[in-house]
Amino acid sequence: MKVPLFDMCAEIAAIRPELDAAIARVLDSGVLIGGPEILAFERELAAATGAGHAVGTSSGTDALHAIFLALGLTRGDEVVTTPLTFFATAGSAARLGARIVFADVSDESLTLDPRAALAACSDRTRAVVPVHLFGHPAAVPVAPCAIVEDAAQSLGAGVLRGRAAAISFFPTKNLGALGDAGAVITNDAVLAERIALLRTHGARPKYHHLLIGGNFRLDPLQAAVLRAKLRHLTAWTAARRGHAEHYRALFAAAHVPPELRLPAPDPAHVYHQFVVRAPRRDALRAHLAAAGIGTEIYYPEPLHLQPCFAELGYRAGAFPIAERACREVLALPIHPALAPGAPAAVVEQIAAFYSH
Repeated sequence: MKVPLFDMCAEIAAIRPELDAAIARVLDSGVLIGGPEILAFERELAAATGAGHAVGTSSGTDALHAIFLALGLTRGDEVVTTPLTFFATAGSAARLGARIVFADVSDESLTLDPRAALAACSDRTRAVVPVHLFGHPAAVPVAPCAIVEDAAQSLGAGVLRGRAAAISFFPTKNLGALGDAGAVITNDAVLAERIALLRTHGARPKYHHLLIGGNFRLDPLQAAVLRAKLRHLTAWTAARRGHAEHYRALFAAAHVPPELRLPAPDPAHVYHQFVVRAPRRDALRAHLAAAGIGTEIYYPEPLHLQPCFAELGYRAGAFPIAERACREVLALPIHPALAPGAPAAVVEQIAAFYSH
């Protein structure tokens, strides 16, 4: 049985009439920049997340960048975060000249260890950035600086315990656009207003620039698509959680080595990915690929060992838990459109690999 890591066509086909109607609505309006679709989506997203405010952006990366820009992050400031995350977590702050300070992750959840994060803080720390990795809510430390949550992978997990959270609507996310899109959610009205201003070059009114911002606004076509899909998010999240429990039951009954570790259980987990930690990971992945089963490695190399951060002076061994995770993590298929027999086929192949 072939099992793709993600099936975009199946997800689109399930709600195609709704998507077609949403796109037609925008085309018929003739409003392709700004307008009522943006405002409506921001209201609906804020309501769905329990946030006071939502501000649409052009991507999850730009959502993070907009938060840091709005906070006044500048050269010489420090930002503490995890090395086990997508590049944008650190890159969006580094673009403003901030110095990235990494701290290791929890061995159980693979999210930022709050004690390690606090130990890494100094009097120059302007923000701590926990990442809700793979849909697992991270513990948020109590720190004497801004807490900026990277919630790119965790919409629906009840995040927003800090100053602001950045969300990604990359097509494969739990709520995916038909291209790049993102948003900031926050309970800080002043911060939300500043981000909304910065995303349009800091101009208000048009051609009168109060701040130096950029062009990172959400477009109405993506907003309309996201409005249609947002109505299905609760059901899709339940499907992901159901697949995760199915995987757990199958693994409990399978003959796999005890060293193969499943995601840490958490009732708030939204399973953007179902990531196991596997002995002989690369050989297992090759075996699954030969059987027609899609997998992915998130992430093969920790950020502190990336060439662009060499000037920070970190060496291999600096963050042993994150580094070991990069050698072990393997994402298995778990999207809402997963076929009923797919988890069994995946676990069967994993058991077959380890039996040899």
